[in-house]
Amino acid sequence: MSLLQLRTFVEVYRQRSLSSAARVLGLTQPAVSQHIAALEAAIGKPLFERHARGVEPTATASELAASLGDRLETAEAALAQVRARSPDLTGMVRIMGHGDFMAELVVPRLLPLLQSGMRVRLVTGDREDIRSALLSNECDLAVSAYPLIDRRLRSELVHEEKLHAVAAPQVAARLCAAPDLADALEHEPVLAYDFEQQLVDEWLTTNRLARGPLQAAMIGQDLRSLRRLLARGFGWSTLPDYLCREQLASGELVEIPAPVACPTNRYYLVWSPTALREPRVAVARKALRALLETLG
Repeated sequence: MSLLQLRTFVEVYRQRSLSSAARVLGLTQPAVSQHIAALEAAIGKPLFERHARGVEPTATASELAASLGDRLETAEAALAQVRARSPDLTGMVRIMGHGDFMAELVVPRLLPLLQSGMRVRLVTGDREDIRSALLSNECDLAVSAYPLIDRRLRSELVHEEKLHAVAAPQVAARLCAAPDLADALEHEPVLAYDFEQQLVDEWLTTNRLARGPLQAAMIGQDLRSLRRLLARGFGWSTLPDYLCREQLASGELVEIPAPVACPTNRYYLVWSPTALREPRVAVARKALRALLETLG
């Protein structure tokens, strides 16, 4: 029972497909089938049931996967770290995330990686873009403001930011003077990150002001574009602290007081376990995690 066979088993278990596992591992499908057959022979029981659309794990496979847990990934990551001590970290690390967070907080902290000789490619995208890119090996690491619930991916919390409801001074004054804040917010144009208006809804729900879905006047997945409109006196929105701290201090924007509390927006470092087999990705993940955690 070799490490390669166990790695193949884990990937087939994740993907529920021999062909998908072969693609991720860089193997042929017959080779993947041989690895699984060798494991089944060693264990003496079938691991997967073949179907037209893929495979389904047996109870034995699920027991083996539970026993392995993250041990195989930990071992492979450790091996990658040892290999990474060589000065040759060729190739490019592809990092994906939300445009505003990447530009404002990630890029300024990439300097140590770049100075070490590592090459980096930044790509922007939302939650679904990130999930798809990681699973298809189109990016190596990602930073997401939303947890990605997918058994094929791993994530860890690396940063937190308070969410503030903000508007231009004249708009904020009008909203705060209204006898019913929830009603006033409902009738003022709202600027949102996406159709679900998750950031706006989170603030409203936390402050017990939610009445129903709002009709967004503008949707923009780079929050800096919303900030520019807010500063020109149009509508209201919610922004994480790093995007409005300076504007609040200068008076360009004013915070709409939270009746209960400002919710917290969390950011996660996300990766596919298979990506850590590349030494440069293992090094970049460790460095990026340390850099993001310094944000406090």
